[in-house]
Amino acid sequence: MTSADPIKADELTIVPANEASWLDLRAIFGTSDYPGKCYCQRFKTRGWLWSQGTPEDRQRQLYEQTNCDDPAAGNTTGLVAYAGGEPVGWVAVEPRTEYPRLMGLPTVWKGRHEDKADDGVWAVTCFTTRKGYRKRGITYALAAATVGYARANGARALEAYAMLTEPGKEITWGELHVGARQVFEEAGFTEVNRPSKRRVVMRVEFPERRPEVRPPAPRSAAPRPGRRARAR
Repeated sequence: MTSADPIKADELTIVPANEASWLDLRAIFGTSDYPGKCYCQRFKTRGWLWSQGTPEDRQRQLYEQTNCDDPAAGNTTGLVAYAGGEPVGWVAVEPRTEYPRLMGLPTVWKGRHEDKADDGVWAVTCFTTRKGYRKRGITYALAAATVGYARANGARALEAYAMLTEPGKEITWGELHVGARQVFEEAGFTEVNRPSKRRVVMRVEFPERRPEVRPPAPRSAAPRPGRRARAR
């Protein structure tokens, strides 16, 4: 396999961030480009907390949010992908209510009337692929992994705020950190809203899990006439 070959989903190991090491996650984000400056805090903070924060502040915040190096942690945020033992990708996914900045974005709410406090709706907000592994399909595998992860953790729906791409038109990597429409489409999301010319809300609904109904236990046979039932 060359450095340009696609990496198939079955060649990746994807784990919750608390099961990854902080050193591995830092290797994915790096220290330059958009990821090394944002550390996936764009939707986690708003107002002056975002504009006046430093990359070091954001690094510390992500570390606290993920609980990296602590597989027994009671909570985390996001998934980390490994290829051949090397950390290669990250996706942010958790309840929509955990992203304060989303609460006031027209991209999320324009034309829709939902309860903003509903923590049963989860959101995918950011992808980061490590340098040297970009454009090899890792984002597609991570998007697919968010579906099972959200569902297993009690989500009733999962949504994303994807970019619409056009053939021949370049979009900077930074803008595509939210993911392209086709990435989510392949993961089973469907379009539910188009708030602008460049953005689309993609969503997966999870059917309500019904409680398991067990058949009634068989009745014990009645004792035969003339014989006493044995004590049990």
